[in-house]
Amino acid sequence: MRRCYSTFKRQSNSNHTPIALLDSCKSIQQTKQAHAQLITTGLILHPIPANKLLKTLDLASSASISYAHQVFDQIPFPDCFLYNTMINAHSLSPTSSHNSLILFRSMVRGSGLLPNRYTFVFVFKACGNGLGVLEGEQIRVHAIKFGLENNVFVTNALIGMYANWGLVEEARRMFDWSVNRDLYSWNIMLGGYVGTGDMVQAMDLFDEMCERDVVSWSTIIAGYVQVGCFMEALDLFHKMLQTGPKPNEFTLVSALAACANLVALDQGRWIHVYLDKGEIKMNEQVLASLIDMYSKCGEIEFASKIFHYERGLKRKVWPWNAMIGGFAMHGKSKEAIDTFEQMKIKRVSPNKVTFIALLNACSHGNMVHKGRGYFESMASSYGIEPEIEHYGCMVDLLGRTGLLKEAEEVISNMPMAPDAAIWGALLGACRIHKDMKRGERVGKVLKDLHSNHIGCHVLLSNIYSASGRWNEANIVRKKIEVTGRKKTPGCSSIELNGVFHQFLVGDRSHPQTKQLYSFLEEMTVKLKIAGYVPEFGEVLLDIVDEEDKETALSKHSEKLAIAFGLMNTAPGTPIRIVKNLRVCGDCHQATKFISKVYDREIIVRDRIRFHHFKDGICSCKDYW
Repeated sequence: MRRCYSTFKRQSNSNHTPIALLDSCKSIQQTKQAHAQLITTGLILHPIPANKLLKTLDLASSASISYAHQVFDQIPFPDCFLYNTMINAHSLSPTSSHNSLILFRSMVRGSGLLPNRYTFVFVFKACGNGLGVLEGEQIRVHAIKFGLENNVFVTNALIGMYANWGLVEEARRMFDWSVNRDLYSWNIMLGGYVGTGDMVQAMDLFDEMCERDVVSWSTIIAGYVQVGCFMEALDLFHKMLQTGPKPNEFTLVSALAACANLVALDQGRWIHVYLDKGEIKMNEQVLASLIDMYSKCGEIEFASKIFHYERGLKRKVWPWNAMIGGFAMHGKSKEAIDTFEQMKIKRVSPNKVTFIALLNACSHGNMVHKGRGYFESMASSYGIEPEIEHYGCMVDLLGRTGLLKEAEEVISNMPMAPDAAIWGALLGACRIHKDMKRGERVGKVLKDLHSNHIGCHVLLSNIYSASGRWNEANIVRKKIEVTGRKKTPGCSSIELNGVFHQFLVGDRSHPQTKQLYSFLEEMTVKLKIAGYVPEFGEVLLDIVDEEDKETALSKHSEKLAIAFGLMNTAPGTPIRIVKNLRVCGDCHQATKFISKVYDREIIVRDRIRFHHFKDGICSCKDYW
């Protein structure tokens, strides 16, 4: 060993030693070659070269971890640093986190080494990522035994472990008990509440914090986005800009997501300008968020320009997914497929999200053959096993086209149990294609499996109503009333000068209600003169009088929002509407006439996709 140590000292000063070669390794193969030279020179027996070898391996992949473990097993007397390196490597993956515990036991029982604070930090991380409560409690006993439980790093790891398990109350007890709390402790606890969606407790804790850094602000903003409170997220983002620290890329990703969901284009553009000023460095995730924001705000052409402009930031899959998904939601199926083909040329590996976007593109473009091909290629060409979302996309694709039998066969042959969303997609297709027999059967299956699913009952009631079977429709509606639950009401929103105006079906709560309904009456007259005929089939109520049916249609939320936009914007200004449900056939037809009569571009984003209305034509070509 003395000869080995002197050899190490002599060679460590050379630029051509195996140790120096480790710094230039770019792949696991090159690392293996350097490892071979460490063995032949005997330097592998010294802890410093061994440590350097393990650090050089990219321990993010399972192949590298496996090889690193083989290297570790060949080291006669691994020190604490080597054990910590391997424990940490295994802690990052839920599938191999149990190895962290095995290594910890070996270290404590067999090596004679004393674990330090980093050892416990890494083992607690492993417990939170994949091991159970029992293992975590056992490790906690060891931390007490070695007198490290009060160490701030160990305490923070414990809080994080409980938070990862969703045991937020236990995490809070640890947090309150800790005598060495730092800002990191507060941020972990804040993340624990956000992770469980408890934004009331999260906000209370945030208000308690004497000091808040960019992590604190980013966590609370991300939490509000996560639970769908997008206005609150943007309000906090604005407050951060005024009184908090400078936002980072994680903050902007959440803020852009809030803008995307609210269709807050002006605020999204402001964030883009902030980025362009060089305040924050653009990366793949921020680029993907920008593309997603512009796509969801109706600016798909601008999203495409950004995607093509940022050539150096397309090595990861996220921007590609955002662009393919953007084209899909705008019905630009060919562009989505072309983007995927470019992605293959650039050798960017697709993931599960890529195929959801691709299958949606095929669904909106009536490309059944392409969709089948992509679905089959997931496992055969890319090793990606389809999940329930992919099967749902296939049911939607086939159902829209009218291939209801094949769609039902897909459900029957799924390797997992179908959920309410998949049966609902088939039931919705039955309604569109007026397959009452199949719709009734599917509705009963859905009702038996998910008796409390309100959407199933509503769809079944609509199918009965559309075929004039009012008795059956009323029976289903009465069952809904007995549960006390209500169908999600149609809601449409429009942004005007940074203020969001929301309208429900038949809404009369807006300050401009009187002028709005007066304008709506005038608008209806103009549309009829232009040739608009109301589609009474969309009135899913037992109403006999045609005038009453027409009144019911005119109160749909998107008509109210569009009328408000026409009243309050200058001629020629595009109008952007967000609808929480699928646009009904009558509103779709009416909006085509509105775009022509008022010479306006009207962009409507519904629950499924975008509709661009211009000169009496919709971009979906009446297929949605």
